Amino acid sequence: MTRIQQVLFALEGPYMGHPYFVSGNALFNAIAPRVNDETRRRLRVSHGVFVPEEYGEYPDAHSMPGYAGKLGGSLPTVDAYEDLFLYRDPAHRWMLDSRPRDAQNTHDVQTHGGRVAYADTSWFGRPEEMRNTRRSVSWYVHCYVHVDGAGDTVPLSDAVLDGIQVGAARNYGFGELSVADTQVVELADLDYARLEAAQRDGEPCLIELVTPFVTASEYPGADDQDVPWWWKVGDDEVRRRDTRVVDDGKVYVVDTIDHGQVVPYTGSEPVRTAVNGVRRVGTHSKYGFGEFRVRPAGERRVPGRADAGGDGA
Repeated sequence: MTRIQQVLFALEGPYMGHPYFVSGNALFNAIAPRVNDETRRRLRVSHGVFVPEEYGEYPDAHSMPGYAGKLGGSLPTVDAYEDLFLYRDPAHRWMLDSRPRDAQNTHDVQTHGGRVAYADTSWFGRPEEMRNTRRSVSWYVHCYVHVDGAGDTVPLSDAVLDGIQVGAARNYGFGELSVADTQVVELADLDYARLEAAQRDGEPCLIELVTPFVTASEYPGADDQDVPWWWKVGDDEVRRRDTRVVDDGKVYVVDTIDHGQVVPYTGSEPVRTAVNGVRRVGTHSKYGFGEFRVRPAGERRVPGRADAGGDGA
């Protein structure tokens, strides 16, 4: 299987870019000049998900469900497959119900020279009787890297990762990231008990798209992709979105099946498929596209939600 390195960056200043994630393409381009040619050729970088530092609890599917104290500012131990995705859901359902999740999942907006940027810290008012009239919530970026093939390229050193910049206006100091935490995870050592039980019992599974799946790209030599045969869904039943990838200063349009959708899984090896989903599949998987999670159909992504059909199970 594969060794991956989880990386948690602290956002050190305003950021100009997508408000929910930093693309793997942007992170790859930031890291690539800092490594040798061999590492650059083999390196694979996921999308980075913005994570607030806040009090929370591990979800039921986690290997240690229950109250977790403060999350977001460090990387919890990963013992089971489900633990990998704690910070990969932009809704951050781990946040305590007592916290204003909708507000805290929205960056404070700043304006610099007429351009919109997102702040590295969000501020919230507190009742007048409290000692401090406001409190701060810091923002982090969670991603992971691995290499194609065997070797000891991973883990990357903090010296390689620390201080990279992403987003626009980098020449003005925007988008700087510092390393807050890293850890190496051996996918072969994880507990896949839930998926193994589903396979053994014949329970159906679902595919949840964590990042967009590429179907077509203007990038030279890129392969077009059909909807995978192991998704029980038609071409006209998925939500699509155009995006961009940048290589050597050139911009290429990419057609994708948008992330966040949930589709039935029709394959027969959910554990093997789950591992492939972490490593990502399809065109531009090197740049974070094609990441997905496999869930037993009886496991609710949103606890307490009634059966309602659609793509948000």
